[in-house]
Amino acid sequence: MCQDVSHKGNLCGGGEETMKHVIIGAGAAGITAAKTIRELHPSDEIVIISEDEQVISRVMLYKYISGDRDADSLSFVPKDFFDQENITWLSGCRVMGIDTEAKKISCRQRAEIAREIFYNWETISYDKLLIATGMLSTVPPVGRLRIANNAFGLRDMADAKAIKEAAESAKEVVVIGGGLVGLSVAYALLQLGKKVHVVEMADHILPLNLDAGAAETYQSKFEEAGAIFHLGCKVADTKEDTFGNITHLKLEGDVELPCDFVVMATGAVPKIDFLENSNIPCDKAVIVDNHMATRVADIYAAGDVTGLSGIWPNAKHQGEIAAKNMCGEVTLYEDSFAIKNTINKFGIATLTIGEREPQEGDRVEVRADRKGYKKLIIRDNQIVGVILQGDISNSGFWQYMVKNDIKIDGINKPIWKISFADFFDISEEGEYNWLISA
Repeated sequence: MCQDVSHKGNLCGGGEETMKHVIIGAGAAGITAAKTIRELHPSDEIVIISEDEQVISRVMLYKYISGDRDADSLSFVPKDFFDQENITWLSGCRVMGIDTEAKKISCRQRAEIAREIFYNWETISYDKLLIATGMLSTVPPVGRLRIANNAFGLRDMADAKAIKEAAESAKEVVVIGGGLVGLSVAYALLQLGKKVHVVEMADHILPLNLDAGAAETYQSKFEEAGAIFHLGCKVADTKEDTFGNITHLKLEGDVELPCDFVVMATGAVPKIDFLENSNIPCDKAVIVDNHMATRVADIYAAGDVTGLSGIWPNAKHQGEIAAKNMCGEVTLYEDSFAIKNTINKFGIATLTIGEREPQEGDRVEVRADRKGYKKLIIRDNQIVGVILQGDISNSGFWQYMVKNDIKIDGINKPIWKISFADFFDISEEGEYNWLISA
């Protein structure tokens, strides 16, 4: 049960007052922050608040839908993690507001007694606070998508369970959105033998991750598996039955797609609704400095809720940096390179680094062969974008080139042949010299 474990000002063995750290969110950033705090300050109190009742890897939710994994195997921490780390976990607990003057959090916790659902209101105090609430699915304001019982997003375990349950009796499904989340859901539903329509506004799938050339490889594989794509299309309306369930999705151009349920994978926004009446500055996301600190004393933020990065390693790194600063170890968040994505579907690996589409005046090098598809975007003698599909060897070199803005002028060999060796020389004394400055 959610309870107020007020800070008691205990003294640790060295006479130093212990602190109470509260973390809102049990995702990559929040869990990493908790581990870091425990390593640095073994005696401090740590409380994690999360709406989720399980610690899960969200990118693996589609595997639960397909049946490839059960709920327990979605966790990225050991089963006894909270006990071993001496962390109080308030699961199923939704934060409703933060009083930054009193340093108190108001929340309500979901409880089920004799199949009746109750919500207990509680207040939790803190000395240091980390906001790591992640993202919230966006729902198009079209037809009954926001209120229909058979329209689902996919951000948490409850969503995955609802989709899995609906799929048991469904034959035909529409997925709105052809990005990573949408295609992961489509992949799972195809494994279950469902007829799947995918609606995407862009002219190719995975528009935020790949160019049309690399995307076509995946589209062909999905179509071979039975997926039907509707590209360059917008959802215009819905048709419902007498129970308010969506039976057809209407696209612009008078196209109707029959469906037993709809999955909405149209994007996500930082989950900051509970901060509406607080004085914590937000601009679509929580505003932080390079210490992951907000403009309110003793309050930090990390992960997707900051809008800084959408990839797992960066969320973990932000959680670590925030935790160090919460513990008094002044640390900067400097390595924020996040323009990197990896995709692996149907056994085809793809890595994208930097930009996906060229600008006017850019030079583009493309190589397509039996090993896969490769693309480089070169601007002002610098590689600004890389796509590697199939054979993704040497990816570390290309990432270094993009991340550090390395010039390639003066390299007199085919661009696909260059490597780190081309940027070294041996002096007369036999020492290796790095010929460029990053």
